[in-house]
Order: sequence, then C-alpha cells, then structure tokens
Amino acid sequence: MDDITQELRDSAALKVQVAETQGEIIQAMVECMWESLQQGGKLLWCGNGGSAADAQHLATECMVRLEVDREPLPAIALTTDTSLLTAAGNDHGFETIFARQVAGLGRSGDVLVAISTSGNSPNVVRAVEEAHRCGLSTLGLLGRDGGRLKEIVHLALIVPSSSTQRIQEVHITVGHILCGALERRVLKSALALPAREQKESARTWKAC
Repeated sequence: MDDITQELRDSAALKVQVAETQGEIIQAMVECMWESLQQGGKLLWCGNGGSAADAQHLATECMVRLEVDREPLPAIALTTDTSLLTAAGNDHGFETIFARQVAGLGRSGDVLVAISTSGNSPNVVRAVEEAHRCGLSTLGLLGRDGGRLKEIVHLALIVPSSSTQRIQEVHITVGHILCGALERRVLKSALALPAREQKESARTWKAC
C-alpha cells in the first residue's frame, strides 16, 4: 500500500507545483484557443503514444462535451486516421505524419497543440514548424526540460519531471482545464460561424 500512496502523492504534488508556477501559461493558452475559435478557427492536436491518446481524448472533449451539452468546439486529432498515418509514414517518413496534415488542414488563425513528454519528438517538431509556415499559433504540452519544442512553440507548459507517466498525468489534467474553460466560455458566447449558419448561432445544440 505504501508504494500506491506514494505514487498518488507524487502525482498530486507535481500538479500542485504546476498550478503554482504555470497557472498564467495555462490561462494564456485558454485565451489563445478562445481567440482562434471566436474567429472561426479550429484546434489541431498531435502527439505520439500516450500523447496521441491524449490528443484524441481532448479533441473529443472539445467536439462532444466535457460536462454539459453545448455547441461543438472545432477540433481535430491528427493521430486517428490510420490510412493517412501509414501512407505518409511509408511514403515520406514517420517524421512527416503530422506536418502533412497541418499543411492540408491548417489555416492561418488555427491553433496546433503539440503534446510531447520529451519535447523532442521529431514528427511533432516538424508539425510545429509546418504550423508556423501556415500561420497557426502553437501551444506545447511538454515535459522534462521542454526539449526542442520549448524553443519553437508560442506558448509552452513544461512539466518539470523525468517520469513519463507523471508528465502525462499533468498533461491530461491541464487538457481538461483547457477544455473546461472553453466550454464555460462558449456557453456564454456563441462561436463565429459561416454566414449560412449565422442565423442559428444562438441556438443550443441538441442531438437529433
């Protein structure tokens, strides 16, 4: 039991440390995301392994719901299309699998959320570089010393730990905080919609 209790304490302590030292960064990320969504932009999420799971988890929270029914927050996980991922990996190299999607789906004003526990994942670095070429804002959920990504994203939250699982636990918590903040805002202020949809912008979305 002692090891179980210690692991939970370590996880909680790291989250408290991040709350006390990086709360302003999380708030700045919320503002960046919200500004993009208000202008008709979308959120793109990417990462590898557990971070890939976080990317699709959080994109889903945006598109469906976190706690309450509301209109969808436009978000795409770049980690889910196996045909695309394997084709890009086979034809152009695994380091291109996210950058290719950013080039095709990203638009100026969108936001790319890059998740990497090391901060050095080559395919995530390439995605951020492509995002800059396309005019996207870039946010990093990182770990350890932040790696290469710390130097190239617009905003970086760096979990100060060498434990991959502890870093991931903070990342998903921060991701839920981001989604929750956006959810609360969209309940108060509808998002910008294409002209053909503006007449319905004030309605509450409900399943058919």
